[in-house]
Amino acid sequence: MSENEFHHPLIIVGSGPAGLTAALYAARANLQPLVFTGMQLGGQVALTHIVENYPGFPEGIGGQELVDAFQKQAERFGARIEFDQVTAVDLSERPFKVTTYSGEYTADALILTTGANPRKLEVPGETEYVGRGVSYCGTCDGHFFQGKEVAVVGGGDSALEEGIFLTRYATKVTIIHRRDELRASKLLQQRAFNNPKIEFIWDTVVTEIIGQDGQVNKLRLKNVKSGQESDFPTEGIFIFIGHIPNTELFVGQLEMDEQGYLVVARFMQTSVPGVFAAGEVADSHFRQVITSAGMGAAAAMQAIHFLEEQNG
Repeated sequence: MSENEFHHPLIIVGSGPAGLTAALYAARANLQPLVFTGMQLGGQVALTHIVENYPGFPEGIGGQELVDAFQKQAERFGARIEFDQVTAVDLSERPFKVTTYSGEYTADALILTTGANPRKLEVPGETEYVGRGVSYCGTCDGHFFQGKEVAVVGGGDSALEEGIFLTRYATKVTIIHRRDELRASKLLQQRAFNNPKIEFIWDTVVTEIIGQDGQVNKLRLKNVKSGQESDFPTEGIFIFIGHIPNTELFVGQLEMDEQGYLVVARFMQTSVPGVFAAGEVADSHFRQVITSAGMGAAAAMQAIHFLEEQNG
């Protein structure tokens, strides 16, 4: 590859709904954007069993199927999708430098769509038993728990959605929540309360994950009001307590909020001109496929305008 081939007018970092939608819009503007997928093509939605709230699919669509369609449409118009991981960026001057496992690239504009990862409990046994009873994705791992009893930690939409999904496999799903009421939408709450396989433990946190013979077999619980501790037998624990934005690459280079999410202005621009952000890396509130896609479209449109202005 020649030196010139390492330079692109626009590089997109991340390949979830925001990144692939940005790629589509930029490709249709003949920018031939380069997209670095990261570790997971499609981001979190690719791990989702079924997406029921994306317009145009009244019966729902599989998360991976939706991602495949996004990718195919972007590539049709000239986007280049590279299965590579960005390891560093230098935003101190233009063209911006983007370093990946395969080499160093430069770009006149960037769109950052690196998403967010599941937040961990940070308790003893959690890391040790990942893949052996500890999971952060019910739709990925639910089938491993056929006929078993599992626990779900969390009280938001994700916890209830995944908890309801897990009842397809598990004989019982116990949702453990640190408060005495849920944050999830009323519809999801109603579905969960009406599901005979779902039970709740309120005002309680997990303080330790314990296993035997290499597999999770119980949780140590603590009631936050009484302080009482107890052991809860279970064969699996699914953790849904929020997300941490993937912004490590941008620390000290871009403005972030107190949670570490990238701060973007009305037109998706970050604190550095020519660098735009979209999707969950800059959205701690909505975190939906459609809002991420919308942000990606907006970021691409603004990047196109930015490049036109720079090129006179």
